[in-house]
Amino acid sequence: VQLQASGGGLVQAGGSTRLSCTASGSIFRVDDMGWYRQAPGNERELVADISPGGTTNYADSVKGRFTISRDDAKKTVYLQMNSLKPEDTAVYYCKADLVTMGWRRNGYWGQGTQVTVSS
Repeated sequence: VQLQASGGGLVQAGGSTRLSCTASGSIFRVDDMGWYRQAPGNERELVADISPGGTTNYADSVKGRFTISRDDAKKTVYLQMNSLKPEDTAVYYCKADLVTMGWRRNGYWGQGTQVTVSS
């Protein structure tokens, strides 16, 4: 079981980018999915998460600019990032609560993808 993240890179302030994260392996069910970020010298923080029913939750710093969504058929979560600011620069990690073989529910992390916003 693994989460594979993609997207990000170098973006100018005010620009947009989209992150994707796909779960693969012997997965019976995908529960909550989310995105976290960690900037140098800072702790990892929640950016946004989404429940299986589509209920979303956002950090105050990204509300109105970022949108989280999911495609359960593809076991994929997305993060559309608009109006990017230099302070959004960080490594972004996806996380998913997965029910796997043996009906075990655990949290899994993706490998992290760098987003750098230039001013």
